[in-house]
Amino acid sequence: MSDQSLVSVIINCFNGDKYLHKALNSVVAQTYKNWEIIFWDNQSVDKSAEIFKSYKDARFKYYYAPEHSKILYEARNYAIAKANGDFFAFLDVDDWWLPNKLEKQIPLFSDPKVGVVYGNFWNFYEKQNKTKIYKKKTLPTGMVLRDLLRDYPIGSPTYVIRKKSMEKLNYHFNNHFHIIGEFDLILRLSVYWKLDCVQGPVAYARIHGKNIKYLYRNLEIDEMKIWYAEMKKNPIFSSLNELGQIKKYYMYLETMETILKDTFSKSFFQVAKYPFSLKKLKLIIALLLPKFALKRIKTY
Repeated sequence: MSDQSLVSVIINCFNGDKYLHKALNSVVAQTYKNWEIIFWDNQSVDKSAEIFKSYKDARFKYYYAPEHSKILYEARNYAIAKANGDFFAFLDVDDWWLPNKLEKQIPLFSDPKVGVVYGNFWNFYEKQNKTKIYKKKTLPTGMVLRDLLRDYPIGSPTYVIRKKSMEKLNYHFNNHFHIIGEFDLILRLSVYWKLDCVQGPVAYARIHGKNIKYLYRNLEIDEMKIWYAEMKKNPIFSSLNELGQIKKYYMYLETMETILKDTFSKSFFQVAKYPFSLKKLKLIIALLLPKFALKRIKTY
């Protein structure tokens, strides 16, 4: 692998002008300099295009969507089709990178069997102006499909994918997923490729009032149910006991949503059905909390 391998930084944007400068500046500040930005403007009506075009850098490449995509990972695929790099990295407009992210990650692809490199990251809670490390334990590396099914640790601003690994899949991102597209892609890649990672943080993920993961919990639950049903038909995934953890995960989210929105009696019976575990204890605590308190900590 050449030390000068081109990294395509995929940025999908729809009305992201509030945070865009910080995201773009974090790419410009990279100590690894051989990159391009593929900026896919999903028909924004704010100042996003103006901000992006104000950077007079040949590595900044702007594309205006001919049609507005309602599904995020459909738009991701459109952006990837414009990319020229040997590696694809992804950055949402409300997140940002640490300056040495790519410098630390790209050399890990010197192992030709590595298809994905990720890293730890900081969650930045905008309202409280506080940061918290995402994972305190050692992150898994190698052939980690079972690990990812048990506990998926990969944050969207951290991962880089080898182009050749994606080319060997039947499709890239699933065009039907709006929330879990990267989860689906990386799980499918992990069947065939090793994952490596930087154990320390390489990026910041901003938690604010409009994160789609938290705004559309029911959509995430529905997509997880669809994904689980599809994988039950897949001979590789269906043979793994760890696949059952995905069902427990969406049951947990579904029960939390019931506690948040429905009556105590309905919530009680749903909690009672959940398998005994540490998460069940969390559900019991949530059941006993006043709803206004639970809404404040909705990033469960």
